[in-house]
Amino acid sequence: MATAHDRRRDVATRSGNDEKAASASPTRQALKSAQTRGRLIDATIRCLVKVGYSGTTTPLVAMEAGMSRGAMLHHFDNSATLIRATVVELHERRLRAFRRTSETSQHDPASMISAYWKQTQKPAFAAFQELAMAARTNAELAKIMQVVQVEYRERFNTEAFALFPEWRDAPTRFAQAMALSQTLIEGMAMSIMTGALDEAMVPPLLKMLEEQIRAMRPA
Repeated sequence: MATAHDRRRDVATRSGNDEKAASASPTRQALKSAQTRGRLIDATIRCLVKVGYSGTTTPLVAMEAGMSRGAMLHHFDNSATLIRATVVELHERRLRAFRRTSETSQHDPASMISAYWKQTQKPAFAAFQELAMAARTNAELAKIMQVVQVEYRERFNTEAFALFPEWRDAPTRFAQAMALSQTLIEGMAMSIMTGALDEAMVPPLLKMLEEQIRAMRPA
């Protein structure tokens, strides 16, 4: 027959197990929620590429993600919160790509420029440009884009100076080199999309950019 001490011990054991399960459950739930949010953001990016911003509706995104609209609304209350999360994720991908390239390219301008160009050939770039153009005439989207852009620019500049210490004594030239690279490479990518630029022009233009960056780089 179980003693009072045994019963107290059993109760304490069950209580401890319940507490462990309760503490583990939110972690599993949070992971599942993050995965679902990721599916929805990926679906939003695909929709932006396929049908543009005006055609990217919450029912279409839910269908693209293989979910019901009700299930989607459990994670994103409306299209604005979904779009903002998508813009944030697009920026995070650019930052991750920038970090990877800076770590593996030995800061060689040719490698950095080539990696940047490859990034503009991915669906994420087309999705971001779709949002950027739509924001010109959509005040709600413009507000979302502007706030996130400022946050991204500040983070990018901070990380860039940390990753490229050789430029620290020439911050103005570094900012100019980054702006030149972004403007030329992304402009070329957009021109390719619209047919305004012959693809044969890409290699020599990238080579010219490489030479310019080398000339600007501190000794």
